[in-house]
Amino acid sequence: MRILVVTPTYNEAENVRQHVEAVLARPARPDVLIVDDGSPDGTADIVRALAEEHPGRVELLERSGKQGLGTAYVAGFRWGLAQERFDVIVQMDVDGSHDPRAIDDLLAAIADADLVLGSRYVPGGAVANWPWSRRTVSWIGNLYARTVLRTRTRDLTGGFKAWRTDLLARLDVDSFAANGYGYQIETTYRALQAGARIVEVPITFRDRELGESKMNTGIAVEAVSAVWRIRLNPAPSARSAGSADAGDGAAGRG
Repeated sequence: MRILVVTPTYNEAENVRQHVEAVLARPARPDVLIVDDGSPDGTADIVRALAEEHPGRVELLERSGKQGLGTAYVAGFRWGLAQERFDVIVQMDVDGSHDPRAIDDLLAAIADADLVLGSRYVPGGAVANWPWSRRTVSWIGNLYARTVLRTRTRDLTGGFKAWRTDLLARLDVDSFAANGYGYQIETTYRALQAGARIVEVPITFRDRELGESKMNTGIAVEAVSAVWRIRLNPAPSARSAGSADAGDGAAGRG
């Protein structure tokens, strides 16, 4: 399989080199695309240096200003699809919360799936270094989203995913409307609506050690409000591959 790992960045100069080099070291030999939102801390300069050190395997997509997580992924997915050479696109964070070694597990599961979720909430999954308050908010947020959207998928808000590119092309990535963490909910649910085969594999999510978290109250509120919009306004791009019930498309794996 030909693999592309897409990672959005904003002020991640402390993390981006370690992230890219760890991803490049995986046995599947993925390429890396960094989507940087005009970081003033020199993140893009580090990525340019990495591209020179690893010719043909590291790409930089620069955007002007901080435009949000969802639009960064849309831009990255659009770039990856336009290359017409990748079988799978992996999305993940740059800050160490998603262990690059877990890419191997996601890719192993993609043989039987259209979308693989790195899940904190299936057997074997875990969250490390989070205070109880954040654990509680995350767990309740996932329960709320599952209840409103009526799906058995356990981790709707996670951002560590492996997509088959033919599924992304069918969904029309430009149609995704949510921008913060609601984007993670929307994209998984649109895949379910399209009848995608979804598998969840356990991961351990670790809080970042370097840099500042991008989570804030506005992002959390946007995610909560997005759930009902997603439920009430099905995406016209989610052309069904044969599943009438979004809740039937997911399978846990632990």
